Amino acid sequence: MSRSNYPGPPRNSDEGRTSMASATDNRTVNSDHDAEKKMMYAKEGTHPVQQDAFDVYGDDESADIKYRTMVWWKAAALMLAETVSLGILSIPSVFASLGMVAGCILVIGLGLVATASGYLIGSFKVRYPQVHNMADAGYILAGPIGREVLGTAQIIFMVFICGSHVLTGMIAFDTITAGASCSVLWAGISAIVCMVLTIPRTLNGISYLSVASFISIITAVLITMIGVGIIGHQGTVAVTAKLSFASGFLAVTDIIFAYAGHVAFFTFIAEMKNPLDFPKALYMLQIADTTLYLIVGIVVYAFAGPNTVSPALGNTGETLRKISYGIALPTIFVAGVINGHVCAKLIFVRIFRMNDGTKSRHMTSHSVLGWLTWIGICVVIWVMAFIIAEVIPFFNDLLGVISALFASWFTYGISGIFWFHLTPPSERWSTPWQRVKTIFWGSLVLAGAFIMVAGLYSSINSIVEGYRAGSFAAPFTCTNQALA
Repeated sequence: MSRSNYPGPPRNSDEGRTSMASATDNRTVNSDHDAEKKMMYAKEGTHPVQQDAFDVYGDDESADIKYRTMVWWKAAALMLAETVSLGILSIPSVFASLGMVAGCILVIGLGLVATASGYLIGSFKVRYPQVHNMADAGYILAGPIGREVLGTAQIIFMVFICGSHVLTGMIAFDTITAGASCSVLWAGISAIVCMVLTIPRTLNGISYLSVASFISIITAVLITMIGVGIIGHQGTVAVTAKLSFASGFLAVTDIIFAYAGHVAFFTFIAEMKNPLDFPKALYMLQIADTTLYLIVGIVVYAFAGPNTVSPALGNTGETLRKISYGIALPTIFVAGVINGHVCAKLIFVRIFRMNDGTKSRHMTSHSVLGWLTWIGICVVIWVMAFIIAEVIPFFNDLLGVISALFASWFTYGISGIFWFHLTPPSERWSTPWQRVKTIFWGSLVLAGAFIMVAGLYSSINSIVEGYRAGSFAAPFTCTNQALA
């Protein structure tokens, strides 16, 4: 795709190189900054957020399909549904691996860092309103090479997440039916359901499903907690644990995955009525998911003890397990749909992106070509997800691989790079507080690299050991994948 089809830096690359936080400084803003000033200082309901000439959706007012329609609480609902669904299912086993104290510290600590990195993504989006996805951000950071690297990584990451939802759907159906049919069939049904639900073209249309998704997962984990309470304590609870580096870090990657919704934040913000409301949605997400992770992790591990399994819904008796998985089906599907939609939107936007401010009619109208392209992209994504779910039939290790390769950067490392891009070198060491921020964000970049290497090593080691022990099912097998 030609360079003109992609968003580049504004005419003056030095304009407004500040984050949301530094934008409140009482400094003089010259006339060249007017558009950004209105975005930074607009109060809720008083000024519309101005869109860049390269904004992907163009003028929504005259469009058949209007994208920028979400209010902040709908964005929060989408973020909750996307993040909490699978993340919460792996948390109890993390506590069982790391011990109660380490589990609590890591959930809180990584949650706080994820909040800071999410806020920085919002700052980057406000500075560059033309950014719609990680590929766009990559273009601003490193030109065409950055665009291809981050865009490809985002697509692969989200397809793998979709695969984990297909795998979880297969486990759920096998559990509910007690293996009455072939597991491959259940995986196929899960992929088809998700594919159909991905077809709506706007996130606003999916946001209502996300409310049902959140209610679904909350109800399912409540039943699980009640179930383990009825069964009673099944073993001692370890305050700390002695693990090999590989085993311990694999558990850490599960927590990282539990906060791995950042990869979709740019797209969520792009479809909000007022992008300046994004921090509200972010804070609601982080408070809710951190609280839920702590409660579910502590309660399930406290009762299930060393017998804790993942996904967490498998920790109860057979009957309650079937009920929990049945109730959790909406969140398993809808959360996968959100990730599939964002992935499809990235590809769709890449094909029909506005060129020099002139919108493509296929982007915003009900054209045959537009719909055929959109549906075709959705089908390809979910076919690939189905294949991944069948080739990699192990839940925790799949999450570990995903977290190590991609969540390490999209949730943590990339935000540090954004901060250095937004903050001129002359400002990074200007005050004690600026020095603290420089060290923090620099450490976050290094942490992203470390998590990627260490997490990938731990995940591959676990997969190798699993195959040696014969604990994994063969690819495309009809064997019941339900937890015993």
